Amino acid sequence: MEVRSYRDLLVWQRAMDLAEATYILSRNYPRDELFGLTSQSRRAAASIAANIAEGYGRSTKAAYLNFLRIAQGSLKELETHLILAERIGATPAGSVDRLLSDADELGRMLHGLITKLQSHSGR
Repeated sequence: MEVRSYRDLLVWQRAMDLAEATYILSRNYPRDELFGLTSQSRRAAASIAANIAEGYGRSTKAAYLNFLRIAQGSLKELETHLILAERIGATPAGSVDRLLSDADELGRMLHGLITKLQSHSGR
């Protein structure tokens, strides 16, 4: 499949799926977490896909790689928020397992894309 847009990238599509799942899960967080854990989780989740897209739109491979690394950082931030939400009882035990599994897969995909870009001269 030819990649004509960041929207064609499977890694971006999976990041969007994870962001959507995070938004859905966080709807059930306690109201007193609206400006805390809910907001932070959603921001980190949205940031992953946004940084993949922004990096794709940059004119240099170095800039693209930088944004992919930022996306990796946001992914780790999201994982931490999800684990914390479960630990403090903001979400039931086991409710973040699928999201963490999806995050692991997304992390491997990001790592693979970064490695591929570093080893090839083109995009």
